Amino acid sequence: MTSLFEILMLLLQVAQFFIIAHIIMSWLINFQVLNLRQPLVGQIWNGLNRILEPAYSRLRSFLPQGLGLDLAPLVAILVIYVLRIVLVNNAAMFY
Repeated sequence: MTSLFEILMLLLQVAQFFIIAHIIMSWLINFQVLNLRQPLVGQIWNGLNRILEPAYSRLRSFLPQGLGLDLAPLVAILVIYVLRIVLVNNAAMFY
């Protein structure tokens, strides 16, 4: 059962990495450091969007609209942190 705990923690870390990479890449694109017309940048951006958009769309349905700021990545990171805290505090169930 410890392997299940470690697999869940690994999946949360991978999800967190994808979200942080998406946030940083969106900043770099908005500040015109990266160009979406470059093939590699465009492929990475499209891949990250395809991976994260289902989760973001569900979160956006609960968040207030019209703020001019997309809070879905922030809420997703917070959800991951909450899940990690719950898993670590209940790690005894996995042993």
